[in-house]
Amino acid sequence: MLIGYARISTDDQNLNLQMDALQLAGCEKIYSDRTSGAKAERPGLSLALEVHLLLA
Repeated sequence: MLIGYARISTDDQNLNLQMDALQLAGCEKIYSDRTSGAKAERPGLSLALEVHLLLA
C-alpha cells in the first residue's frame, strides 16, 4: 500500500495539487499538515510514518 504525505505552510496555499498528484501516484492513504516547515511537530507526517511501520 502506498502512503502519501502533503504539507503546506500557509493558509494562502492549497493542498489540492499535492493531493491530486499523490492520488494519481496510487496512494491509498494520504496524510497532511498545514504548518510551517520550521516547526518540528508535524502530526500528519508522524501518523504516516507510524502507519508505514505497522504495514511494513
